[in-house]
Amino acid sequence: MKLIGLTGGIGSGKSTVAKMFADLGVPVYDSDREAKKLMRDSATVKRAIIGLFGEAAYLDERLNKKHIAEQVFGNAELLEKLNAIVHPAVREHFLQWASEQKTQYVIQETALIFENGMQAFYDATILAAADESVRIQRVMERDSISEGQVRARMEHQLDDEIKRRKADYVIENLDLEQTAHNVLGIHQKILGTL
Repeated sequence: MKLIGLTGGIGSGKSTVAKMFADLGVPVYDSDREAKKLMRDSATVKRAIIGLFGEAAYLDERLNKKHIAEQVFGNAELLEKLNAIVHPAVREHFLQWASEQKTQYVIQETALIFENGMQAFYDATILAAADESVRIQRVMERDSISEGQVRARMEHQLDDEIKRRKADYVIENLDLEQTAHNVLGIHQKILGTL
């Protein structure tokens, strides 16, 4: 079975692309959603997070996102320590999940493949891409935030041009019909390489 990484900057529409692959019968692992579940349900992850942020990291058995956000905001070292807890747990969970699938390949939808130097972990990578102005507009509408807030989030991600050079496949996600056509083409290529 092949492991395929799907990534894209904020507002690139990687979730839309992921759904198109899922509609073709490809199992898709949503890293963000699974990370939240692990932070809520995994005793090991919870213990490590409490060790890092104190008992206030959880309120009534729920992750205290506000407390954690306040701690990591502007503190790259603390954010790195949090990621060092969550990312390996997600990777282990993904590999376990992948081993249970009965398909020729699976996709892990995850935001920071290239930023974290994880491309070698996958048999191939797919980048969902869109012009910066389109991405900014999408996120402003989706999250009801300002352009400045979107740009601040983008600062933590590699420039799309760098990611384009690193990715095995690039999907320009501007027109849904064209995106679906590109997804099908990549799907067929991946199946053809098995």
